[in-house]
Amino acid sequence: MIKTAQDIIIKPIITERSMENIGFRKYTFKVNKDANKFEIAKAVEELFGVKVAKVNTMNVKGHYKRQGRSEGYTSDWKKAIVTLTESSKSIEFFEGMV
Repeated sequence: MIKTAQDIIIKPIITERSMENIGFRKYTFKVNKDANKFEIAKAVEELFGVKVAKVNTMNVKGHYKRQGRSEGYTSDWKKAIVTLTESSKSIEFFEGMV
């Protein structure tokens, strides 16, 4: 099955820590659990028209949640921190957040 860029990049992660990293040209995304670093880099370049220097990925374990009597874990997911090259333009979506 061929994965499109929209299938690989699920959504941007907007937290205080991820916003601090924008100054260092690092952007954080929630990505497909099956995607590898090469696919993530290609998808970001295709979606935002930028040049990717490197990609760091990590698997995030689901959090324990309770609601009344029921309890369980949220689903596990994968996070990617994408670093852009110095010559690349920034991602406009994130610039409005800072």
